[in-house]
Amino acid sequence: QVQLVESGGGLVQAGGSLRLSCAASRRAFGGYLMGWFRQAPGKEREFVAATSWSGTNTNYANSVQGRFIISRDSAKNTVFLQMNSLKPEDTAVYYCAAQPPSRKTYDYWGQGTQVTVSE
Repeated sequence: QVQLVESGGGLVQAGGSLRLSCAASRRAFGGYLMGWFRQAPGKEREFVAATSWSGTNTNYANSVQGRFIISRDSAKNTVFLQMNSLKPEDTAVYYCAAQPPSRKTYDYWGQGTQVTVSE
């Protein structure tokens, strides 16, 4: 089974930046997708961004488009989420997730990393 470990979360002032990392236990191939999700207290988990290992296909939630950038280092089995122009509404636990080529949903999830954006 794929194991995912997130890191890079922390406390930042509004307008600042953070870079999250997601290390996978093994490399994804073919149509394997890696995604970032987030969940604030009392709210539903929401999609943030996703990418293929090739980096050719990327997708962003409207709320982060233009501010966040998802990237990857396939050789290191690592996916990144560069978060710029952070807003207090971005405060949440951020999760890395993986969608196997044979599946239509994200089946593997990391433990999560806390991101807090102060006013």
